[in-house]
Amino acid sequence: MPSRKTVIMVVDDDVRILRMMRRMLELEGYRVVTSPDGQTALEMMEHDTPDLLLLDVMLPGMEGHTVCQRIREYSQMPIIMVTAKGADEEKVKGLDAGADDYVTKPFSASELTARVRAVLRRSSLPEKSPEPAFRCQDLEVDFFRQRVTLKGEDVNLTATEYKVLSYLTQNADRVVTPNQILNKVWGDEYIGETNVLQANIARLRKKLKDDARNSRFIFTRAGIGYIFAKGDNDKQPS
Repeated sequence: MPSRKTVIMVVDDDVRILRMMRRMLELEGYRVVTSPDGQTALEMMEHDTPDLLLLDVMLPGMEGHTVCQRIREYSQMPIIMVTAKGADEEKVKGLDAGADDYVTKPFSASELTARVRAVLRRSSLPEKSPEPAFRCQDLEVDFFRQRVTLKGEDVNLTATEYKVLSYLTQNADRVVTPNQILNKVWGDEYIGETNVLQANIARLRKKLKDDARNSRFIFTRAGIGYIFAKGDNDKQPS
């Protein structure tokens, strides 16, 4: 019996770009569905959820950031935002909205498919850990079930957020550099792309109710990196 093809939805109001991206992705063996706007995409996903979403920022009616936020209310499917070249504020806004990655126009087939493969890989590969679980204060990371709880309540993380938290907790009380995290979670092709990491750290802190100015878990060492401190609150690094 043939294996199921990975389904990618492409949302863009430019017919030429839709056709181009469909062609690029189909040549890589993906099944592609398309939508000309965000509202139609949301309606389509009520019946059939894709494995990954390629979402343009500038859409008629409902912009891409809003679509991403709507999806994050009920789904952790991988989302890649498609932004205008050089629009850094759009990239950051997309990551803040819950996107896993972004690709900038114009892009090559090799860049697009590399981004897609990287995000799909992060969302599907299980995180290996020498320990079954990590506990710190009222936070627990169950590596076996890939489940995070805070005060006994589930914390809804994206696959990427979970992998960042897993890496930090597996290196608890040890400073890790941004590039170490980027290499481990995203791959070496992402080294130097600190916007991606900063957005995920900010979202993690928010979901863990961890105020950056008075943190309990994730601390920033200026100019060095991040540390997940496991000790008592009064002994935490500043």
